[in-house]
Order: sequence, then C-alpha cells, then structure tokens
Amino acid sequence: MTKSNVKIPLFSTGDIGGLTYTLTNNIVNYLIVIATLSGVLAWPDELVYGRVIPGMSIGLLLSGLYYAFMAYKLGKKEGRSDVTALPSGVSTPAMFVILYGVIMPLHYALNDPYLTWSAAIAACFIGGFVEFCGGFIGPWMKKRIPRAALLGTVAGIGFIWMATQGVFDVFSDPVIGMPILLVAMVGVFGGYIFKKKFPPLVIAIIGGIVYALALGRTHVDFSGIGFYMPNPATSIQSLLNGFAVVVPYLTIIIPIEIYNFIETMDNVEASNAAGDNYSIREAQFADGVCTMLSASFGGVVPNTVWLGHAGLKKSGAGIGFSWVGGVLLGLAGIFGMFSLFSKLVPPAIAAITYLWCSVVMVSQAFKECKVKHYAAIAVAMVPPVADYLYTQITGSVGIADIFTKTLPSGVSGYETEVSQFLIDNGVMWRGVAEVKSGAIIIGIILGTITVFIIDHRLDKVAITALAASVLSLFGFIHSSALGVYFKSPFAIGYLIVAVLSFIMHLGRGKWLDAPDNYEYV
Repeated sequence: MTKSNVKIPLFSTGDIGGLTYTLTNNIVNYLIVIATLSGVLAWPDELVYGRVIPGMSIGLLLSGLYYAFMAYKLGKKEGRSDVTALPSGVSTPAMFVILYGVIMPLHYALNDPYLTWSAAIAACFIGGFVEFCGGFIGPWMKKRIPRAALLGTVAGIGFIWMATQGVFDVFSDPVIGMPILLVAMVGVFGGYIFKKKFPPLVIAIIGGIVYALALGRTHVDFSGIGFYMPNPATSIQSLLNGFAVVVPYLTIIIPIEIYNFIETMDNVEASNAAGDNYSIREAQFADGVCTMLSASFGGVVPNTVWLGHAGLKKSGAGIGFSWVGGVLLGLAGIFGMFSLFSKLVPPAIAAITYLWCSVVMVSQAFKECKVKHYAAIAVAMVPPVADYLYTQITGSVGIADIFTKTLPSGVSGYETEVSQFLIDNGVMWRGVAEVKSGAIIIGIILGTITVFIIDHRLDKVAITALAASVLSLFGFIHSSALGVYFKSPFAIGYLIVAVLSFIMHLGRGKWLDAPDNYEYV
C-alpha cells in the first residue's frame, strides 16, 4: 500500500477521550464567558446567546475541522494512520484577559453593552491578526523574549484572576463546591483514575452537575433553546465601529496575543516531539484566520492550539475528536444549547477549571524555565496584580460616585486628595494605577530585565530599558491611551536605567565584577 492510499479512520475509540477533553474544557470556558457577560455585566440574552456564543462557536467549528484536515494531510503524506490532530479551542489565558482587561473596563466606561460588544469583537479580530502575523514574526520574537518573562507574566494573570476566583467560588457554596473540588483534585493533582479509565475531573464535572441538580442549586431550563445563526453583516458593521473604541486597549490585546501565538508555537513543537510533524506556521495562520472569522460573526475570544497533544496521542486519539468536537460545539452555539448549560452547571464546576488552569499556568512557568531564572518569573508575575487591585478598588470607590480621570502624566487615576485618602486608610493604591496600564507588557519588560541581569548581560538590560522608554513615550505602557508623552516620568526613568545599565556593562571587569557562579538564593 502506498503512502497516499493509507486509510485514516474518521473516528476511532481512542477519539472518545479526546472528545471528552475538547468538549468539557471548551464548554466550561463558554460558561465562564456567559457567567461574566450575563451574570456580572448583565448583558441582554439576545447579545450573549444571539451573537457572542454563536460567533465563538463558528470559530471553534472551523478550527476543529481544519485541524482534522491538517492531521489527515499529514497522515497521507507520511503514510500513517496513527496521526493525532492538534487539540484546539478557546484560549483560556486570552479569555480572562479579554473579559477582565478589555470588556469589563469598557462596559463600565461606555455603559452600553452593544457598543462594548463591538469593541470586544474588534479586539478579538485584532488578536487574530496578531496571531496570524505570528506565523511570520513568531520565531524572531521567541528568540528575543526570555521564556521566564513571558510565562511569568501569564502565570501572574492565572494566579490573581483565575486561582483566587476559583477558590473563592468553591467556598461561596461549600456544600456543592468542596466535594466537587476534592474529586477533581484527586485526579488532577493526585493522578488517581477510576475503573475503566474514567478521569476524576470528568466525574467531578458530570457528578457535580447531577449533585447540584439534586440539591436544587441548579435547574433544567429549555427556554433559551432556539436558532441563533449569526448575521455577519451586522457583526462586521459593529466590528468596524469597534475599532475606534478599542484602540486604547491595544497595550492589553497585543501582548496577550503574542503570548497566544508563542503558546501555539510551543504546543505544536510539543506535537512534533510526540511524533506528529505539523507546520508551526500553518497552525498559527489557522488560529489567526479562525479567530478573525469568529470575530466577524460576533465572537470575543481567540482560538489557539491547546496543550495535551502527547497525552491524546498516548490514548490513541486520531482525527475524529477534532472534527466531531468542532461540529458539536458549533451546533450547540447555533441552537442555543449553552443557555441550558448555564442554568444546569453550578459555579463550582467553572471554579475547579479556574483553579486547574491557573495551577498549570504557574507550574508551567517554573517547569519550563531554568532554576536561575525563577526570580524573573516571580517579578514578572507582579504587574498583573495591579489590574486586579485597580478593578477592585475603582469598583468600590465608584459606589460613592468617585471615578478615575486621566492625569497629566497620562495615567488613569484619582486626584491627589483621593489617592492620599486611600493610602492613609491602608488601601494598596500607591503605584497601582501606574502599573495597571500596560501591565502585561510591563511584566514582560521587568521579567526580561531580570533575566538579563541574572545572565550578566547588562548591555541587553540597557536595550530593554530603552525599548521600555520608547513604549512609555508613546503611551503603550503607564498611560491610559496612546499618544506622545514627552514629559512622561516613566520614559525618563527607563532612559536613566538604560544609561546606567550601559555604563555598568562597560565597567565590568574594570570596576564592577560579577562572579559566574553567583546564586541569589
């Protein structure tokens, strides 16, 4: 039999595990989006279930089909029937950043769900374009951004937004949350597995739904089921309107999408190591195109290649889980099934996924980096905390009808009197507003500087600080909007750091020494 004549099964028993993995995690991500938009922000159902969810589903449908096609092509090319498709779905880190870093502040600033949605789909489209460009510039950036800086910043997002919310949601209803958390942790952290290879995480999700339903915490509601085929004409018009609104948030969108395409690159590289030689560039193009198409239909969260290819391959998954999962998720979104799921699934289910994903993000940062760079990871994790504190503090103070404004420095904060009042009363506010703007980029910069200091490359510290000075000058970091800030104290501060670093670099071996075997811990 020639390579081109090899038969590749469209679905096999090994695909059942892959299908469970794809459906379970994507459905939980959908529920997080629904809980945020419908529950927290009170967006109308017509917008959430009629536009956002179907748009996201179109993106997942297309990506599931395309990655199955990529696997089919690879199998034909290499004459193998054991090729495993790349797992893909909603990008969880990007989802949280878009929800809490873009949509939530826009919602409260604009007080118009439909205008906020238009900005959100514009953000998603821009993110897809950035990820598409990653196919060209990804390898170049990967060589120049230290992994500790990139993964540390994302770990900070995971810890402060996801882990905390997960634990808090569990204890908000301990009768439901604690048993579900225990069963999930037994499998995720302990490695236990039930007979016939049922993962405890799946048992926790399915069993948790039944348990909550039996206790009356949730209910079955078919009222939202219908036909919600999105109208691209409406979405594209809103998309165009949203570009003008979302420009100040490019400092949030671009860095997370840089992370997204590097994550795709890493995950495809992992699939290559497992024996399936996929094109990294093609995968990045596919993620970008599917995300842009999703945004054109109303979706607000980008797609990405997921972790887990090696495990799926080990379990015998082929191409079936990818295309079947895409079709099922697409149909569920178009026919309004997620309105049923949102009423049926308790918050604790989403909480255990919050916690699991955040732990994976934090542990991955330390696992994938050199021990000597651990300090850089820790430093890079801090700036995302400013986003969290800023949201909590401004939300609380806003109850008293006191709101932030753009200060002369470009920072979105309070007048001196209000800021001092908060600080005097023990509120951690000093520097929060300054770090909040462009927190992801700031985390990457601080992590990068720390890595180069550890590696005794003060010349690279100077280059990084100079780049940060330019970013500050044009408002990409430390400012509420893009512009030209000639008097920015941050641009001046970074410039001083650049000069000092270069002077110290020139002095090494003359009046400044750095032992090669130095350990800071």
